[in-house]
Amino acid sequence: MQSRIGFARLAWLGGLLLTASLTVLAARIETRLPDFFGPGTQPGQLQVDVFNADSCTYCHSYFNRDTEPFSAWAASLMGQAARDPLFHACLAIAEQDAAFVGDICIRCHVPGGWLEGRSVPTDGSALFGKDFQGVSCHFCHRLVNPDYEPGVSPPDDEDILDPNSLPFPPVNPHSGHFVVDPFDRRRGPYDLGDFFTHAWLESPYHRRSELCGTCHDVSNPAFTRQPDGTYVLNDLQTPHPTHDKYDEFPLERTFSEWLMSDFALGPIDMGGRFGGNQPAVSTCQDCHMPATTGRGCVFGETHTDLPTHYFNGGNTWVLQAVWNLYPDWETYLDPNSIVDSMERTNGMLEAASDLELSRVGDSLNVRVINQTGHKLPTGYPEGRRMWLNVRFFNLPGDLIAERGHYDFDTATLTENDTKVYEAKLGVDAAVSALTGIPLGPSFHFAVNNLYYKDNRIPPRGFTNANFAAVQAGPVAYSYSDGQYWDDTQYPIPPGAVRAEVRLFYQTSSREYIEFLRDENTTNDAGQVAYDQWLATGRSAPVEMDFGELAVGCGGDLDGDSVVGLGDLAIVLAHYGESPADPADGDLDTDGDVDLVDLALLLSVYGTSCN
Repeated sequence: MQSRIGFARLAWLGGLLLTASLTVLAARIETRLPDFFGPGTQPGQLQVDVFNADSCTYCHSYFNRDTEPFSAWAASLMGQAARDPLFHACLAIAEQDAAFVGDICIRCHVPGGWLEGRSVPTDGSALFGKDFQGVSCHFCHRLVNPDYEPGVSPPDDEDILDPNSLPFPPVNPHSGHFVVDPFDRRRGPYDLGDFFTHAWLESPYHRRSELCGTCHDVSNPAFTRQPDGTYVLNDLQTPHPTHDKYDEFPLERTFSEWLMSDFALGPIDMGGRFGGNQPAVSTCQDCHMPATTGRGCVFGETHTDLPTHYFNGGNTWVLQAVWNLYPDWETYLDPNSIVDSMERTNGMLEAASDLELSRVGDSLNVRVINQTGHKLPTGYPEGRRMWLNVRFFNLPGDLIAERGHYDFDTATLTENDTKVYEAKLGVDAAVSALTGIPLGPSFHFAVNNLYYKDNRIPPRGFTNANFAAVQAGPVAYSYSDGQYWDDTQYPIPPGAVRAEVRLFYQTSSREYIEFLRDENTTNDAGQVAYDQWLATGRSAPVEMDFGELAVGCGGDLDGDSVVGLGDLAIVLAHYGESPADPADGDLDTDGDVDLVDLALLLSVYGTSCN
């Protein structure tokens, strides 16, 4: 495999320190492969290896770019999961923090390579060729529902799930605890009839969220949940005692968030916000593989419910980075496919929320409504955040105050005066003592065992009890049962007549990217990720929503809701004063009452504030 700038530099460099760091190096936890064992199909159990995705292009590509599955998959983070520079940067530090932990990362990002035994060494150095096709066609279309349903599951699955064939059945599948057909029998949602090009099986499982939950609930099996809700490191070289994700430390709970939402109960009409041809949506696939009209195969039947293979979510910049790093013949990316995919991602983010603005007393109330089937934001928590930017303007239209300012040149967010929606994980005192990582929030993903903050907005159907049961409850924040919105109040500054509010989302914060660069003592994966972050615009925030509201009546100084003689008298009474307050007639908020303020008042004289 080749890359635009040389993938070999990501290989093991014998512990050479490539970047200087002023931070304290963490001591490695000497876990071993058994600590990260997960049930399901194991390496070496396939009778037929996972095919190179190139073989799928002959029938599933080059006939209609808008509907064909292959080109859309290639322009997704499913198709590029194993080339993602953030994945490699995180993997390097995870391996520094806990030996062999990379196995659980590779299991979902590189399932073909994992199944064929190339996840060891767990730093990814044995991966090659087709492994870098990530979550590939042939892997997904051989997935088996681990819960056999008579009359629904393909009859062949009964033998696959027999204990003699599958000695370690998955428990609440998560973290890549998948079951894969050992033979080349490709599964999908349709009955193909008399089709002989390859063996096929109709699979309702491929329309269900449970398939997605296999990798979109992620747990760390090296920790076990205690009766008091804390998480303690297991005895080393020992598999987790139950393999139940709800007994392990929760790293991501996107599927469980959906499972405890109203969307899991049945379709909800979202008015075309998501779903393509289907305005009513329920499953992960409904939103992330929206239905269209077309063919999945060059000589196939036309369907009106054809699942597109877009898989867009909340990753805004990594696809461009992959294109920078790898040749087109390897990724199947091109400028048009990247632009199309990024536009779809931005569209999903814009559809994910709504803003409602109102005045409550002397404050501006900003309500953010979650319109998704999971928390907002959700998924991989490190560096991922959403925040409110509020700007207040005076009567002449000058900006007089801002909350949640973001400096696009330095990628720096002013956090202390606004609401930032995020999850902050970290280490407790026990892990801190063991590793030397300071007690508190950290980006040390592999050894974090405590949530310090989680104020992400829950979806429709949220209850505290249900979310606590799946380890997804709010932390250091509170939501009422049934609440899928959040309110924030901002005091209205004197002289403000109008407010603009923007909801921003960012995939990768500067703090996280600098951590990946500075903490890496293994290879230059962190530097590569940092360089690409810079080259692609520093993970520029996406504006999810915008709203504006009149928050004051310019010129109504006496509060009678009409700009009239009383207001003129106030301006004249304070004319020439410096310093002066907006309430005394300083309408342009420049610190004095002068001719400009008198002109502003006269320009709105006679206006009713109602």
